[in-house]
Amino acid sequence: MTTPRAALVYNPVKVDLEALKAAVAAEEEAAGWAETLWIETTEDDPGQGQARQALAEGADLVIAAGGDGTVRAVAEELRDAGVPLGLLPSGTGNLLARNLDLTLDDTATALETAFRGDDRAIDLGLIRIRHPDGTVGQHAYLVMAGLGLDAKMLSATDDELKAKVGWLAYVKAIAQVLRDKNQLHIRYSLDGGPNRSVRAHTIMVGNCGSLPANILLLPEAAVDDGVFDIVVLRPEGFVGWVQIMVKVFWENGVLRRNTVGRKLMGLTKEVRALNYLKGRELVLKLQRPEEIELDGDPFGEAVAVKTWVDPGALTVRVPREQ
Repeated sequence: MTTPRAALVYNPVKVDLEALKAAVAAEEEAAGWAETLWIETTEDDPGQGQARQALAEGADLVIAAGGDGTVRAVAEELRDAGVPLGLLPSGTGNLLARNLDLTLDDTATALETAFRGDDRAIDLGLIRIRHPDGTVGQHAYLVMAGLGLDAKMLSATDDELKAKVGWLAYVKAIAQVLRDKNQLHIRYSLDGGPNRSVRAHTIMVGNCGSLPANILLLPEAAVDDGVFDIVVLRPEGFVGWVQIMVKVFWENGVLRRNTVGRKLMGLTKEVRALNYLKGRELVLKLQRPEEIELDGDPFGEAVAVKTWVDPGALTVRVPREQ
């Protein structure tokens, strides 16, 4: 029987390499695995090429050590590969790890899960983006795709400040983009249905529902249900933003988390400022180019988008059930 071997794709900016190598060596020995293959990401290749190399060299497990961008890039190449993805989160977001309730700040536990955990099949979001110059790019994402204020906020965030204070850096960016009065003018079709028009400040398509700071944006989203949850934010002035904040932070963040709260939610009304949809495929056409983000990383401007779910396309290592 061949001894299994892992490959670890790491972002050198995000990890303490010496400490990580020591922790991996200890877990390899405990799990009875061969020496891990180490592959470093680069500015030009954030993880796709490294994941391909890992598969070509016969890795039985590919561990992504870095931020959300590294995880997304590696997952893109592991789609339908039959090789599990292990998560060693770092950076400010760790969005997939948060949504899978994985350890965020304990390297030893995260490595134990990667080497000796259970396999779980989750959905992968695929997206085709048409840019203003006519080029089309296809990508995968794990958590959310966003158009509008969401993407503008990310592009307005100071990267140096983000490195120092994490998600607090977005406060300045949020204040900046909320002054932007431009709305998205969208024509869309959901699951091959009729074309509809909507004006909105933001539209987000989610495979998972939780954001950092325990914000539950898409309360019914699940990583393995075969559908997207979509939220359209269209506040009208200050009152509309207040309605959104109450819905997201109070109802989703507090009431929904206990039985009494869920009963109280039955008494609340839906608000026009925030609408939820579900579907497996969404096609969007925009009146003008708009910025788009995937899993917290900017992907330029889009004039049209097609996104769909690939159910169970990615296998992820999660803690072993006791």
